[in-house]
Amino acid sequence: MYDYLIVGAGFFGAVFAYEAKKKGKSCLIIDRRSHIGGNCYTEEVNGINVHKYGAHIFHTSDKEVWDYVNGFAEFNNYINSPVAVYGDELYNLPFNMNTFSKMWGIKTPGEAREIIAKQIADLDIDEPKNLEEQALKLVGRDVYEKLVKGYTEKQWGRPCNELPSFIIKRLPLRFTYNNNYFNDRYQGIPEGGYTKIFEKLLEGIEVRTETDYKDFIAENPDIAKKTVYTGSVDEFFDYSLGELQYRSVRFDTKCLETDDFQGNAVVNYTSADVPYTRIIEHKHFEYGTQKGTVISYEYSAEWEKGIEPYYPINDERNGELYKKYEALANERTDIIFGGRLGQYRYYDMDKVIRAALDTARKEFE
Repeated sequence: MYDYLIVGAGFFGAVFAYEAKKKGKSCLIIDRRSHIGGNCYTEEVNGINVHKYGAHIFHTSDKEVWDYVNGFAEFNNYINSPVAVYGDELYNLPFNMNTFSKMWGIKTPGEAREIIAKQIADLDIDEPKNLEEQALKLVGRDVYEKLVKGYTEKQWGRPCNELPSFIIKRLPLRFTYNNNYFNDRYQGIPEGGYTKIFEKLLEGIEVRTETDYKDFIAENPDIAKKTVYTGSVDEFFDYSLGELQYRSVRFDTKCLETDDFQGNAVVNYTSADVPYTRIIEHKHFEYGTQKGTVISYEYSAEWEKGIEPYYPINDERNGELYKKYEALANERTDIIFGGRLGQYRYYDMDKVIRAALDTARKEFE
């Protein structure tokens, strides 16, 4: 018997386990993958820490969370400054004066505001009904057509006019020459990769990888007093109310002999005719000087059972279905549902840690 069976060794499960151990609770963590760390897992390839499941750049304005993670790793001063390729053109992201200067040959914020305001006025959009209208009202037609439309439709596998408007509200828009993608006070990459953080979080806690929850609990029904479940909530209930929808991602990772492939960690490809959404060059996250390099092409994919779900599709249909699953989850006093899949929401890493800390404090108060 354990006090807690924790399903999933990502940030929610690992932080909860760490806090439970501090309170003298016994925990067993299981994960169907062959490693700890969830999607934040990094593995060393030719001396380079590769973000196996896509770029993970830690950023937060929550000082408590920042201090918390810094207790497990030294963070560098990496600033996320992606660039976007559209055909033969290259633009800075997020949308800022460097973007507008390149696009329109202008220099001042006033000129940029004037161009965008004129394009927005010509569109005559009152209350945006979808992502396309929201993006057009935010940045006008030129930026939308070159830097939003193709990339977004590749990422979500749907036309922009069928996606909810709130998705685009995450994108920063600035009228300064500032290429820092995030507005958060704290930002960086853990030196030596994320996996070392998880190793420290889970030190002294029993972990079993390559272990499927359904099979394990069928054989060990009384293994723990309580369960913390971070898998897909609809899968937990055997899809009894229907399947929630997700987007998945496929990675094609290559080791190259060149020492610098693209000169930046993140390069987005925004044209619809380019099949991948972006290329990650992993050594740039830690200012690597190693010989050779490792790059990953990212392809967005429709999710189906048997492949990894990444992004919940938080449209109206899925929102209503999740509410029904949430009601079932709330009836289970022996289960805590947490994390991106357990709560069917998009979580940045700092928000997952905050949720895990708050859940643990509530549990142990």
